[in-house]
Amino acid sequence: MKRSANLAVAVALACALLETGCQREPGGSAPGGDAMDLNRIAEAYVKLVLAVGRHDPDYVDAYYGPPEWRTESEAATVPLAELRIRAGKLLNELDTAAPEAGSASGSAAGDPLVRLRHTYLTKQIRAVATRIDILGGARLDFDDETRALYDAVAPVHTEAEFQAAVHRLGAILPGSGPVAGRLDAFRKAFVIPADRLDAVMKAAIAACRERTPRHLTLPQGESFTIAYVQDKPWSAYNWYKGNAASLIEVNTSLPVQLDQALGLACHEGYPGHHAYNALLEHHLVRGRGWVEFTVYPLFSPQSLIAEGSANYGVDLAFPEGERTAFEKDILFPLAGIDAKNAATYFETRQLLRELDYVTNEAARGYLAGRMDAEATAAFLVRNGLRTEARARQSLSFIDRYRTYVINYNLGQDLVRSYIERQAGPDVSARWRVFGELLSTPRLPGDLQ
Repeated sequence: MKRSANLAVAVALACALLETGCQREPGGSAPGGDAMDLNRIAEAYVKLVLAVGRHDPDYVDAYYGPPEWRTESEAATVPLAELRIRAGKLLNELDTAAPEAGSASGSAAGDPLVRLRHTYLTKQIRAVATRIDILGGARLDFDDETRALYDAVAPVHTEAEFQAAVHRLGAILPGSGPVAGRLDAFRKAFVIPADRLDAVMKAAIAACRERTPRHLTLPQGESFTIAYVQDKPWSAYNWYKGNAASLIEVNTSLPVQLDQALGLACHEGYPGHHAYNALLEHHLVRGRGWVEFTVYPLFSPQSLIAEGSANYGVDLAFPEGERTAFEKDILFPLAGIDAKNAATYFETRQLLRELDYVTNEAARGYLAGRMDAEATAAFLVRNGLRTEARARQSLSFIDRYRTYVINYNLGQDLVRSYIERQAGPDVSARWRVFGELLSTPRLPGDLQ
C-alpha cells in the first residue's frame, strides 16, 4: 500500500548517509568505517523490504523514506530467489561489521545504541529471509516460524487450562447453558450503538492523548485521523504515514463493545502504535539518520515490540481502577449504556484475559493441519468464548497473517516483564523505561 514520503525526512537521511555534518542528536553515529557500513547495509535492507513487498501486499506496513526508493522498487519485480541471495549477502556483511569485531572500533563499539542497531538489522534481515522462504512455499513448524520471524517462542497452553478459566467465567454470568452463549447474551447490552461510536471513540482517544504526554515527550505537531471501515480481519489498524502522522481505521463489521473503545484508542494511538512510530521517527530517523526505521516490514521482530508495547500501554495509561472509573463515568453515558451491571462486565473482562493465548493454540493446530477450519472455529468458540462471527474473523486473521498472533499476547507479557523488572513498582519509572523502549532499536531478544 502506498505511503506518503516526507521531504524533510529524505533530506535528513541524505545528510546522514553522505556524512555532511548535518545536525544530529548527541550520541549519533560519528563518521567512520563501521557507521558507514551500517548505513550502507541499512539502505540495502530498506530496498530489500520494498522489493519483497512487491510479492506480498501485506509486507510493507509503513514507508516514509526517500520516494525514489519506492519508485525504484515499483519499476520491476525482482524474483524471490534473487531477493533471498541479497538477504544472505547482507547477513554476511553484518558479520564483518559487528561492533564486537576489530573493524568496529571507536564510537560504534562504545555506543550501546549502535550495538542494538547492529542486532536489529541482523534479526530484521533474518526475518526478511524467512518471509521470502515462506512466500516461496516453505512451511515451518509454528515455533520455528515465530522464532525466525518474531525473535520469540510462545509457551504452549492446554485446553484444560482454558476450560478452567471458562468455568470461572460461567460462575459469574447470569443464566444457564453453554458459557459462550451466556457471555454473548450478557455482553450484547454493552455494544456501542453505531450512531454513538464516533463520539465514544473520540472521547477515548482524547483521554489517552491527555495522559500520555504527562510521561512521554511526543514530537511537536504529531497527529492522527480516524476512519471507519468494514470487512477486515482485524478490529483496528494504525497506518503510519511519517512526519508524526497516522491514519487509524476501526473495523465496524462486527459490533464494537464498550470496553474495546479505550483499548483500541490506547493500542492504536497513545501510548501505542502512533506514539511508538512517532518516537522512532523522531529519535532514530531524524535524530540519528538511521534509514532502516523509515520502513516497517510487518512480519518481523519489530512487530512483537509494536504489538506488545501497544497492549501494555493500555494498562500503563489506565490502571484497572482508573480505567473502570473512566469507562463508567464518561463512556457509558456517551454510549447511552446502562451501567447497572458494569461491575460484572468489568469482572468478565479481567477473566477473559486468562484466555489471551487461545488464538495461539488455535493457530498452532490449524497451521499444522491438525484442525480444519470448522474445528478451529469451534475451538475458538469453546475455549475463547468467541461468537461464531468473531471466531470466523479470527480464523480469517490466521489465514492471512499466520503466526503473527503471538505478538499480541506474548508481546504484552514480554514487554510487561521487561518494564516491571527494570522499573519496579514505581509508575513514573515504568513510564520512563517504556519511553526508552519506544525510542530505541530493541527487539524481543533484548527484553529477555
